[in-house]
Amino acid sequence: MKFHLSALTPIFNPMSISPDIENKIYLLQEKYEAMGQDMASYLDGLLYADFLTYWDYIHLDTLLSLQSPKTPFPDEEIFIIYHQITELYFKLALHECKQVANSHDLTATFFTARLKRINNYFDALVNSFTIMVDGMEKEQFLKFRMSLLPASGFQSGQYRMIEIYATDFINLVAKDKREELRNASAEQQFEYIYWKFGATELSTGKKTLTLKQFEKKYSSTFITLARDCRDNNFNLLLRNLQQKGEDTTALQEELRRLDTFVNVNWPLAHYKSAVRYLHREPEEIKATGGTNWQKYLPPRFQKRIFYPELWSDEEKDNWGKAWVEEALHTRF
Repeated sequence: MKFHLSALTPIFNPMSISPDIENKIYLLQEKYEAMGQDMASYLDGLLYADFLTYWDYIHLDTLLSLQSPKTPFPDEEIFIIYHQITELYFKLALHECKQVANSHDLTATFFTARLKRINNYFDALVNSFTIMVDGMEKEQFLKFRMSLLPASGFQSGQYRMIEIYATDFINLVAKDKREELRNASAEQQFEYIYWKFGATELSTGKKTLTLKQFEKKYSSTFITLARDCRDNNFNLLLRNLQQKGEDTTALQEELRRLDTFVNVNWPLAHYKSAVRYLHREPEEIKATGGTNWQKYLPPRFQKRIFYPELWSDEEKDNWGKAWVEEALHTRF
């Protein structure tokens, strides 16, 4: 069906419409005809609609209302806002993870481009963490943190999902259990995932309430995702591209950067913050939720490496050592 501008009279004056606009109107007509819709009705809606504003588009008023401090200490708002920013960056990273994992015809070029985005997000997070290290008064933090129990940044489900997309699930198992559980099911491996041991009471071996809450909310989600990513996590996708003969040089470099950001620089940023706020002689102050930050955060203790094939034996042996030593010798 040929579209004529006269059908829109008196909305349009054909004499005042440029060829480019006219062509776009023809294309719109074809689009709506294909859907069995009347384009003129949609144009009426566009004519009467208000112009979009920035604050409505990003729901600014709602966003700025999402901070609900539990205490009167001013610096608690800094703590809340920064954690919300962190979760938004994690959402961006997951957006890219899903694009890679769900790509039906994945290429090294596409994979590398998405990894660069993820690395940019983590670069921003790591470099902004001084907001947490130096941006709050220690005395305020030590007081308002007690009102947050047993909540903890440990309970970031999005961060765990990024880890699951990034590597073979076995690489997230506690290092002393990896060989034993290499061919086990996702459910069996999940019971020994490394972060559970960061929220276990050292004296009794019992799970903290923080961990119990976290497992109740996310365990089934994590296990399902682990199963789904068995054949399309980043590590396996790299191997597939290599088997196809694609040049993965740039891709491997971005994967190494991701490994360093997620498994060294990001935990170390938290470690520095813990040293700043929780280090006290003669005894360390417990973290919120009872997490064992002294053992849980240092990269060299966990030896969590997404892409062990991309690192030399010496690099793996010294994983995170230099960064941790720097943090230990820093005085805040």
